[in-house]
Amino acid sequence: MKKLLLIVPSLHQGGAEKVCAATAVVLKPYFEVQIAIFDSANIDFDVEDIPVTDLGLPSRPGKTAKVLNVFRRGYRLKRLKKREQIDIAYSFGPTANLANVFAGRLFSKKGAKCWLGIMSYMDMDSSWLGLFCKKADRLLCCSETLRGMIEKKYACGCAYTLTGFFDIPQIQARASEEEAVLPWQEGRIIVSMGREDVVKGFWHLLKIFSLVHRELPDTKLLIIGKGEFTAYRKLAVDLGVAESVYFAGLQKNPYPYLKKGTLYLLTSYWEGFPNALVEAMAMGLPAVGTDCMTGPAEIFDGKYGILVPNMGKEPDMDASRFEEEEKSTAARVAALLQNEEELAHYGRLSVERAGVFSKETYIRKIREWSV
Repeated sequence: MKKLLLIVPSLHQGGAEKVCAATAVVLKPYFEVQIAIFDSANIDFDVEDIPVTDLGLPSRPGKTAKVLNVFRRGYRLKRLKKREQIDIAYSFGPTANLANVFAGRLFSKKGAKCWLGIMSYMDMDSSWLGLFCKKADRLLCCSETLRGMIEKKYACGCAYTLTGFFDIPQIQARASEEEAVLPWQEGRIIVSMGREDVVKGFWHLLKIFSLVHRELPDTKLLIIGKGEFTAYRKLAVDLGVAESVYFAGLQKNPYPYLKKGTLYLLTSYWEGFPNALVEAMAMGLPAVGTDCMTGPAEIFDGKYGILVPNMGKEPDMDASRFEEEEKSTAARVAALLQNEEELAHYGRLSVERAGVFSKETYIRKIREWSV
């Protein structure tokens, strides 16, 4: 059985971290899997009995410290690969990819195979991406769109598409494990899920919801994800919808909360492959998402969800100011919520589309590439 080392900065909340943890669990029957992390603080994901090595090199402020961290991480990873006789080292995201490359692939192609995970459109901004293309055995891109962009920009011949994966029966089973407690007993609930991060466009979400709420006063907004959301809580107050908005925080099992939803709304202006969107679709939620650089358009594929225009990147907490795209999205969401037949139609399509991103396909690709 081949030895597979998964490398990720931490097992704290985040898309790359979640994919890494899930990858470790599903590949355990086929590989000797272990994980290397740079920082063991605030572990959010259960990796069962997968061995985890903490390299003890968390991120540090300052340019010099960051550069030194790259070499230190690379050196410790190189020692780990050699000691454990690793066959494949698969890293997730820019900082882990850098360490993976520096751990034996910078000057030669000997040693463990080097697989680098490109997890977001933001990774395209990395000044190291050209180096990654030259030194990696495989560049695994989270969306087909992203793979095409990298191939075109860098004439990269080692880029492949490997999207996230989802076990729909398990997701649906976990949704029934407990009851989500919400502050309301009734009403149509718009759901969105993600950590507090400017790229998620939560100010757009709140403004869109406030416009929908004006037309449909029974609507509620549920936001699931880690963060204080202080500025967004204030914006909800300023918009006059605070009593109809609930910040549920980080939930290790978010599916009971998704189960309460009527519709899922994604307002990000940057994504890679939005796992939360597909998880919501797996729960049968009709989905509305912004046409950001990668992700929703590919997932919806022209018919499985409703694509709305991308919106501004700069946070705007002025409750009196609305973008035209926010207004048009609110109108589309309100129309969908009032059309039971269309809601049911998109709910069925959501489950159908989520089924395409199966763990079986994910496992098959990795096993074929590892030969």
